Amino acid sequence: MYLRQIVRTQFVWTRTAGLCCLHRPCRAERPLCTRDDEVRLAEEAAKKYGSPAPTIFSKILDKTIPADIIYEDDKCLAFRDVNPQAPVHFLVIPRVPIPRISEVKDADAELLGHLLVVAKNVARQESLNEGYRVVINDGKHGAQSVYHLHIHVIGGRQMKWPPG
Repeated sequence: MYLRQIVRTQFVWTRTAGLCCLHRPCRAERPLCTRDDEVRLAEEAAKKYGSPAPTIFSKILDKTIPADIIYEDDKCLAFRDVNPQAPVHFLVIPRVPIPRISEVKDADAELLGHLLVVAKNVARQESLNEGYRVVINDGKHGAQSVYHLHIHVIGGRQMKWPPG
């Protein structure tokens, strides 16, 4: 079961061992992913994709760099972009440090689907009822700036076409 608590205007998701009252935290709380979990995921990804250099997203995942986190579960994290291109602009990143969309494996299909479902759910949470744009940049010509797979969700205004 997941319990959402508001802590200093930020949502914190925790996994609980039993049913909890929404008015007070459960004594059996624990973070969804510990630092040890993040290290383990990075090691698994290094075996699968090679050893990517640590990125700013790695530091957001292990909480050494603060971010305005709006959703978190055991597979991914969503947070507001520090350089928003629209009134609403957030990123969804996997906990596994996959460098690029072009480097995903067929076995990653479930994770990729999860990332898109999270993007849709957080877009709804952010009241993007009139629509939004989902963008994944890949490599140099795709203008990828951080080599850790991430999905941009951009909305809150009319988008223009063509985008680039």
